[in-house]
Amino acid sequence: MIVLLDNGHGGLINGKYQTKGKRKDWGKDGVIYEGEFNRAIVSGIIEELTKLNIPYVNIAPEYRDVRLETRVNRANKYPKGSCFYLSIHSNAGGGHGSEMFTSHGDTKSDKIATIFGQEFKREFPNNRLRTDFSDGDLDKERRFYVLTKTKMPAVLTESFFMDNLEEFKTILNTKKGRQQIINYHIEAILRVQKEIF
Repeated sequence: MIVLLDNGHGGLINGKYQTKGKRKDWGKDGVIYEGEFNRAIVSGIIEELTKLNIPYVNIAPEYRDVRLETRVNRANKYPKGSCFYLSIHSNAGGGHGSEMFTSHGDTKSDKIATIFGQEFKREFPNNRLRTDFSDGDLDKERRFYVLTKTKMPAVLTESFFMDNLEEFKTILNTKKGRQQIINYHIEAILRVQKEIF
């Protein structure tokens, strides 16, 4: 199994954020750039996967904002039966909690997303997992480009809301919170390797 890691959006180059929007400035409490957060989580996942000897590919290692088509084209070069695509994000829009997204339909992606949701609840038992059980599983289904255009199973995780001050101060902008987010992703990947691949 190969984990194809996608840190959504651009990062910081010489102190300048590369993606329009996708940030929240909390004044004296600090600022969060989603692309920087995504890269920090992916870096932590890569460190753990390396220790565990689990193969991975960083689909967008650049700090510039790599186009979605480019990310998908890079992913689709890998054999679809031996890998899955994992896109890492933090949410915005005034909510709270975390979500797992897949494309529409009953696919292997749904089973993988369920594992990620279960591991999120183990790591964050007191935080909300935003779910949609209307089709029998916990993930939400959307036509996000990276979910519909990749040839392999694909899951997009949204870990908390960067425009929720409590989640920003207690989770997203703390070393402990970021490590917990890394932890639930790693535990889910281990289960996916054992149970799906």
